[in-house]
Amino acid sequence: MKVKSEQMTVYAVTDRAWTGEKSLMEQVKEALEGGITFLQLREKKLSKEAFLQEAKEMKQLAEKYKVPFVINDNIEIAQKSGADGVHVGQDDMPVEEVRKILGEDKIIGVSAHNVEEALKAQKGGADYLGVGAVCQTATKSDASVVSMEEMKKICESVSIPVVAIGGIHKDNLSMLENTGVDGIAVVSAIFAAKDIKEAARELFAKVSKIKEK
Repeated sequence: MKVKSEQMTVYAVTDRAWTGEKSLMEQVKEALEGGITFLQLREKKLSKEAFLQEAKEMKQLAEKYKVPFVINDNIEIAQKSGADGVHVGQDDMPVEEVRKILGEDKIIGVSAHNVEEALKAQKGGADYLGVGAVCQTATKSDASVVSMEEMKKICESVSIPVVAIGGIHKDNLSMLENTGVDGIAVVSAIFAAKDIKEAARELFAKVSKIKEK
């Protein structure tokens, strides 16, 4: 298995909306110092050249902290930057096609919302699943909510790691108890925090306790 459960504990997804006075790279460095276990670079508006340069820099940073690094959606940038893999949604290229392009050694994550999508992704060659949204989220206002019952069914039906995503923060984490999730994927819970390092550290401690139960 390319991705272990412990690497899913705190999965950080970047969002330029929260940069403020700090650069995205500075924020990511603080998150890595705080103990995030997985990193996804998500960019929707940068030029290809700027995106690639940023991806290369972030890959080096993630490597320093021995944290897997994937690119959201963009397979070309993932290839050219030397990223560890890519994360694709249900409306993106099928996982089988992505696997053909990237090869067997790269990580492929797939978004899923129900057992059917989860099983299909696993069969197609996904290494992990991002399941959600578990709450309504400002990042994706059109996302439909996945119940904790469905989350548990998904976790029980697949053998690859599952990370919960969508509207998760330190005060609602307990809803994930007994679902079997391997971790949480968050954006604002880390990058909108005043103290990014402390936010990452606190999330790691809380999710680790949930996983122990």
